[in-house]
Amino acid sequence: MTDVQGSHFPARHWHALKDGRIQCDVCPRYCKLNDGQRGLCFVRARMGQTMVLTTYGRSSGFCVDPIEKKPLNHFLPGSGILSFGTAGCNLTCKFCQNWDISKAREIDRLNQLVGPEDIARAALQTGSRAVAFTYNDPVIFLEYAIDTAKACRAAGIKNVAVSAGYIAPDARAEFYAHMDAANIDLKAFTEEFYHTLCGGHLDAVLETLKYLKHETDVWFEITTLLIPGQNDGDDELAALAAWVATELGPDVPLHFSAFHPDYKMTDLPDTPLSTLARAREIARRAGLHYVYTGNVHDEAGGSTYCPGCGTKLIGRDWYQITRWHLRPDGTCPDCGTAIAGHFEASPGTWGRKRVPVRFGSG
Repeated sequence: MTDVQGSHFPARHWHALKDGRIQCDVCPRYCKLNDGQRGLCFVRARMGQTMVLTTYGRSSGFCVDPIEKKPLNHFLPGSGILSFGTAGCNLTCKFCQNWDISKAREIDRLNQLVGPEDIARAALQTGSRAVAFTYNDPVIFLEYAIDTAKACRAAGIKNVAVSAGYIAPDARAEFYAHMDAANIDLKAFTEEFYHTLCGGHLDAVLETLKYLKHETDVWFEITTLLIPGQNDGDDELAALAAWVATELGPDVPLHFSAFHPDYKMTDLPDTPLSTLARAREIARRAGLHYVYTGNVHDEAGGSTYCPGCGTKLIGRDWYQITRWHLRPDGTCPDCGTAIAGHFEASPGTWGRKRVPVRFGSG
């Protein structure tokens, strides 16, 4: 059993500096801390001459979701996935859709004390095929995520990271060695957007995407939240899609998701469906085989089509599978084209429901 040590769990990926400070090496911020200070993420802290993770074993809540909600459309479609997060974040996105979790500072926001083996057992008991590290970015609770991933793999459960991909090289290699799938949030395709609205840098995220494609077997999909007037221009969308096609290949699924006003960007309108449809068409013209719309009711944009003959292979209405037209080997029955992803002979039957999971008081 892993000892759940809460705010005193030893952290990895740091080193001492000559000036007496300690540098955190988990993400490209490389926060340099004096004793008692916390990194920007707020959950990685210096305690004496070492680093600790203050949220190990502490969750902001558990829920079994449709795997399509992560979103993952090509990894065990139709299955349920036990999802959880902690608190804090290593980016400062002004449009954060989960800001009440990612920007949380009080420990009482983390209301469940749950160890890795407990999570693996809960996944089995709920019939979940996988566990998702989500709601806030698992990069900042790396030690807790990795220990949980190990327990899940031992129990035959898959591991999914939902992340912005803002992680340093050594930590990235360790983290993704324990993941089976990921959804990476590519927030925009300009350095100005990342610097101004997220407090980060685009290149670090692109490096994570290239690493996943060329140096791992992790199945991954990409999500871009389209914000009116900020990252939804034709030129930027064409450049983003061309980069994915060239650097990652045409079979990496790309999701364009609708923004709604939240956190520090409440003065902008919701993303119209027409913008998502336009982005989808631009990406398809760039040669991407699987492009989706999200956070809107759009069955056409949520369904999977054969890149060989155009047949609708998987129909989706929100997170509900409405059509399954794949062979058991994951190929199109009409033309034989292999569909990229991890499929089984038949889809899961979880549907669109969300089921909270309680472990008792923390």
